Amino acid sequence: MEAKTTCGPGKPVTGSCAFRGAKMALQPITDALHLIHGPIVCQGHGWESRPTESSGSTLHRLALSTDIGELDVVFGGDARLSKTLEALVERYDPPAIFVYQTCLPGMTGDDIDSVCRAATEKLRRPILAIDAPGFSGGKLAGARKAGRVLLDKVIGSLEPNYSTATDVVLIGDYNVAGEAGQISRLLDGAGFRVMASIPGGGRFSEIAGAHRAQLALSHCSQALGDLGEQYSARWSVPHIEASFYGAAQTSKSLRAAAEKLVAKGAPRRFLAQCRSFIAHEEMRFDWRLRPLRPHLSGKRALLMTGGVKTWSLTRALNDFGMTVVGCTANKTTPKDRALLRDALGDDGTLYDGLPLAELRRLLAEGGVDIVLGGGGARFEVAAAGLPWIEINHERRMALTGYEGAYALASAIANAASRPSWRDLRAAAPW
Repeated sequence: MEAKTTCGPGKPVTGSCAFRGAKMALQPITDALHLIHGPIVCQGHGWESRPTESSGSTLHRLALSTDIGELDVVFGGDARLSKTLEALVERYDPPAIFVYQTCLPGMTGDDIDSVCRAATEKLRRPILAIDAPGFSGGKLAGARKAGRVLLDKVIGSLEPNYSTATDVVLIGDYNVAGEAGQISRLLDGAGFRVMASIPGGGRFSEIAGAHRAQLALSHCSQALGDLGEQYSARWSVPHIEASFYGAAQTSKSLRAAAEKLVAKGAPRRFLAQCRSFIAHEEMRFDWRLRPLRPHLSGKRALLMTGGVKTWSLTRALNDFGMTVVGCTANKTTPKDRALLRDALGDDGTLYDGLPLAELRRLLAEGGVDIVLGGGGARFEVAAAGLPWIEINHERRMALTGYEGAYALASAIANAASRPSWRDLRAAAPW
């Protein structure tokens, strides 16, 4: 009998595991249920990982687990999984259920693929096994596996009710703080029709019919592995990597998308409509930003983030009149890394990692006025007497589009102008 290749051992990693990567990648699909097959502790590791929002169903926010115990380890947990699936369908009647394998049942041999296939026939809806136990690799490996399941088993399984020449599919945004919804509204205002958002804010039926889109827009190259490129190759749909962080990048992405669609056959008036929308939004953004510029100009920022946000936000801060003195490049593709290096220029520093001692030294030298990043370093920054802006997945502030760019500028100006930070850095009066 051939060994299963789907859940073999992966390379040793630090940080999040493959299970968590897969769960984080698919949980933003809002009207599906997400069931963890494993001990209850794995539920705590995967739930509430990102504050993903929804404009409709909130089934994705339910914390569901088979909570296997010692008897399931001895006799197998397949029967418990089958009964759980039947109970969930009876109670919630979801259009689909994603079932996530974890380390313990993966090692004891629970065959969730077979259970899910049988449940699909019995319950007459897609029950999809995500065989990415933690020991099979790191978070990105799990995200790639989740993307592969969507490509092989979901996209193309249903036909959309109708299609237009300006249909696009948004790939790779988790809808943190409602960003996917904000991008969708932006695209709608420019004349596009968003057929589906994968995964953030997505509905299962819309994702299933996403193969009929005219253009794919990847907002984060690592969110679901290389799903954008694989989707494009399989369904012969043009694909571009877009960034909606920062006003200038938003305008550039909208223009590129409109030009692609017109080249594919959309009416030429659509391009004129999109350009008119961009001009109006840029003028409005510049007008709103004008009173904030004195508080932003000349400020020196340190960015602690990864992926597309590294270079996109560096350019956005430069447009505000700020200087980015350095940026981390964790979990960043070679392409994003090259774009970051270009955005930083000769004076900015690209950090492969920023250990605690190095961060403390950097802050103590006095060359940083404000830090933007994830929550792990906020206390060190506060201890150094510097303002902090949350820009990673714990945040509640949408950063995308023209509205997001203004929100970021306003948050920076507000934090940098508070007299409390100046007082903290001042010498003691005695």
